[in-house]
Order: sequence, then structure tokens, then C-alpha cells
Amino acid sequence: MVVQNSADAGDMRAGVQLEPFLHQVGGHMSVMKYDEHTVCKPLISREQRFYESLPLAMKQFTPQYKGTITVHLWKDSTGHLSLVANPVKESREPFKVSTESAAMAIWQTLQQTTGSSGSACALAQWPHAQLACSPKESPAKALLRSETHLNAPASSLVEDTNGNQVERKSFNPWGLHCHQAHLTRLCSEYPENKRHRFLLLENVVSQYTHPCVLDLKMGTRQHGDDASEEKKARHMRKCAQSTSACLGVRICGMQVYQTDKKYFLCKDKYYGRKLSVEGFRQALYQFLHNGSHLRRELLEPILQQLRALLSVIRSQSSYRFYSSSLLIIYDGQEPPERAPGSPHPQEAPQAAHGSSPSGLTKVDVRMIDFAHTTYKGSWNEHTTYDGPDPGYIFGLENLIRILQDIQEGE
Repeated sequence: MVVQNSADAGDMRAGVQLEPFLHQVGGHMSVMKYDEHTVCKPLISREQRFYESLPLAMKQFTPQYKGTITVHLWKDSTGHLSLVANPVKESREPFKVSTESAAMAIWQTLQQTTGSSGSACALAQWPHAQLACSPKESPAKALLRSETHLNAPASSLVEDTNGNQVERKSFNPWGLHCHQAHLTRLCSEYPENKRHRFLLLENVVSQYTHPCVLDLKMGTRQHGDDASEEKKARHMRKCAQSTSACLGVRICGMQVYQTDKKYFLCKDKYYGRKLSVEGFRQALYQFLHNGSHLRRELLEPILQQLRALLSVIRSQSSYRFYSSSLLIIYDGQEPPERAPGSPHPQEAPQAAHGSSPSGLTKVDVRMIDFAHTTYKGSWNEHTTYDGPDPGYIFGLENLIRILQDIQEGE
């Protein structure tokens, strides 16, 4: 969406109004949609330097880095707040609200139900543990449950407290939660015309009709070298109380399309922190289950990419990917029926990463979030390390083992 700030007739610079990214399933930093193939997030220097010096072997397992943009907070005539990015090319189109954008329609509806977002912080304080919502409840209060339903584009069936199914405008709430928290912080800490730098990254789910996304926090340690003692203790406690300690991996969020009900089943990081080892295994199984059957054809291509990533991580000396995540992505829309005599997707050779021959199951495995990644030669390091990242490798090996067990029917 293109906007032009008509409040200042002398300011002819147009911008792109950023939309909340509705397929963000984890993390705490707001990810925004810039265009169909590009997302952006607040720039952290350490992460930018990582992308700019990325080892060639790792490029196929990370989003493509597309540079940076300048972003500012913008308030329209009705008081609604938006983030506007300076576009790559100048545009003279006047500001208009696109009725085609489901993300913007949802966002503006939420702003109206919670009051002017400049002063209301309700969306940033949604309850986390709520399992059901009553028909009298506001949409905002029903969003951040540990289990949510996300429909494409925006409606779903949820059960009320009496067990009755109620249609509700719904979606994966996590990205909007992060977005509102970010807007609240920006409008309280910075003036409206303050410029902020954002990273531009590939939208790795753009090619999927119904993107099923699993966000895994990797490694046995999550705090960076520069963490305060209080933050270090907090992260160590989270690791010790979750599967991060015993498996080197924990679930930070997921959405999986249920073909029988036509909605996404969503889980957040609070759900992931509570899982036992067996609960983690069951959650992986659920991520590969579409509501009617297990998508067994996904297992081999996922395992192939995880093994390839493991080989790459083992070859990267001095890297420590503290607090980074690993995304596993596939399409909830199953491929058309195979022609008689054609090989099963599990039996066919896997294509190069990022592409798949017609009829074969495509999956993506991507590393994201490098704000606390350290390596030899990186700027202002407190500590340097030798050899590959043992915690990340431990997590990958356990993830591969559990998926192999699922593949073998154990």
C-alpha cells in the first residue's frame, strides 16, 4: 500500500505502509510485510553484519538479505498508527486504504475495537493462558490463547465456553501481538517523525498457499555474550525448564493447516515451553498432521534438508547461534493426485533447495534471528569460540532422530 502524507503539502515523499505479517508464529520482534516477497524487521547491527558476511554454504538455509530501509511512525486523520517505509522508487499515488489487504483490514478493525492505538495498550496485554472464549468476549481478548485457529483469509470456528462452535474473525495472533507491542513502544519512546532502520528479508512463505510453519528455538543456550546477569539467569532458567536443556531444541510457535476444518491450528511459545520430551515429539507429529492424516511424504524432504544443514553447521568454526530459530515450512495445500506410475514424492530425488519438480512435495528449512550470533572476526565480540556450535548440533541431531522415529512409525 502506498501512502502520501497529505498533512504536509510540501512533503512529496511517498512511502509504503507496512502491514503486520500474519504468518509470524514466534519471536518477540515485530516482522512486517513490505511486499508479497519481502518482509522487514527492526535493524540490529549484529544481525545486519551477519547477513552481510554470511558464509556461502549457509545462504540456502537463511532468508535472502535485501538491504535496509528507513521507517517512520505515521498517524492518519482518524488517529490510526502505521509504520511507513521509504520505498525503493518514488511514487506519486495518493494515500488510500486497500480493501484487498486482509492484514490491514484485520489490523484496522482491531485498532477500532481497542480504541486509538496511540494510547491503548490493550493488544499488548492479551491473556496468554486462555483456552476458550465466550461470545461476549472482545476479539482482542480472545486472540492470545495457547491454541488458536487461523483461517485463510480471516475467519475460523472456535468453541465457546459451552462447547458451541462460534464463527469468529481470527488469525494467527502472534505477529499482531508483536506489532502492537512494537507500536506501543515506538509511540511512547520516540517522536512521530523519528526515522528507524529496518532490515529487508525474503518472505520465505510467499510461495505457499497455506503455509504451515514451525518455529524452533535451537541450542542449549539462548543468552548472548552481552546479556546482563539478570537476563542471563532468566534465559538459563527457561532452558532448564524446557526441552532446550535435554534436547537442544524447543517449540517457539507453529501453525498447521487443518484441511478438514479449513483453518490453521496455532500454538505459541508458552505452549512450547511447557512440553516434555514426549510432548515435543507429539507436537512434531501434530505439525505434520493435517487433521485427517499424517503427511508422511514430508518427512524425507525435511530430513534431507536437516541433514544437509547439520553438515553445514559442523563445518562453521567459531559460530555460535545463540537465540536463533529454525523454521520448517511446507504447504498445507496438498499437491494434486499423482499420475499412475509416477514416483511417490518420498521416492523421487529431492530438487535443489527452494525448488521442487512438479508434483513433488516442497519444504523449506531456514535459520532466522541472528541478533545474538557471534563468530570470529565479527565486530566488538566479548568472546570468541573454536569449532562448530555444539548446542545447535545437539538440537539438530535430536530433531532428526525424533523425525526419523515418526517416519519409522515409532
